[in-house]
Amino acid sequence: MDHLLALQDKLISDSYTPGAYTHFLIHEPKRRKISAAMFRDRVVHHALCNIIEPRFEKVFIPDSYANRVSKGTHRAIDRLQHFCRHYTYVLRCDIRQHFASIDHAILLESLKTHIPEPDLMALVEKIIACGCEVLADEYTMVWFPEDDLLAACRPRGLPIGNLTSQFWSNCYLHDFDLFIKRELGCKAYLRYVDDFALFGDSRQQLWEWKKALKLRLARLRLTIHDHKAQVVPTAHGVPWLGFVVYPDFRKVKARKVRHATRRLEQRYAAYCDGRISFAEFDASVQGWINHLRFADTWGLRRHVLRPFRIKPGDLRHKKSRAATRRDQ
Repeated sequence: MDHLLALQDKLISDSYTPGAYTHFLIHEPKRRKISAAMFRDRVVHHALCNIIEPRFEKVFIPDSYANRVSKGTHRAIDRLQHFCRHYTYVLRCDIRQHFASIDHAILLESLKTHIPEPDLMALVEKIIACGCEVLADEYTMVWFPEDDLLAACRPRGLPIGNLTSQFWSNCYLHDFDLFIKRELGCKAYLRYVDDFALFGDSRQQLWEWKKALKLRLARLRLTIHDHKAQVVPTAHGVPWLGFVVYPDFRKVKARKVRHATRRLEQRYAAYCDGRISFAEFDASVQGWINHLRFADTWGLRRHVLRPFRIKPGDLRHKKSRAATRRDQ
């Protein structure tokens, strides 16, 4: 409690300064630099989001699914499949270097509209500025029309892993969402962080929309993976958040299956060696099953889990062996 009161005093007196981040790398599904804020900073992040999130929730489009109450990955998959059933073609895009590219000046301008309080905005600016250069080594400079040499010095980047970063990502792309819905007139559009999809029955119209959205993203100093952004029939399947979604069924990406198999093999070996308990191994299995149950994967689950079958007698032996090793 004393620490919380001290933190409150610093916030009231405007003497609060965010601490340094702890960085680590993950390599699945691809290499990412994750930045973890100090505990006291995470407390501030949560308190700040509790104040400002409701203001933005009122204006966000319904089909933005990341880091929002009653949204999430599986609802985004359900919604995408709904669109697959009603439209012939899809244009799926993803933004290059998304968090590393977010421009601080543009972000702050978009936030000021809904944060009129000077003291609250000052706190927001501190947190955003603290993340500057965190992803500098992950960013490859992109030049836009009318840029001068000073463009390379523009403050940019949000630390991956922060609650505020995920929320501000939605704020940053809010105007882009409105552009797709209102100016382009796309009735079937959804976004999850930096992945988004537009649906229609005209292949030509989707190609025209691609040109328009690239120009709009350039205003935000963002680009898409152009070669990946193709117009394809929805009947061919849409790669989306680790699944391939078809109008009438879903598959898990092969890469996800390989990763899950490796992970379960590692956890099973750790269990057999007594380094983890059966409950810990079982938690890994159940977590994987809970994710896969949102696709047509009954046969896949049986195939992947078959090597990890354990007889009750073997279970007792493993448990006793694990307990013995822990006692030693």
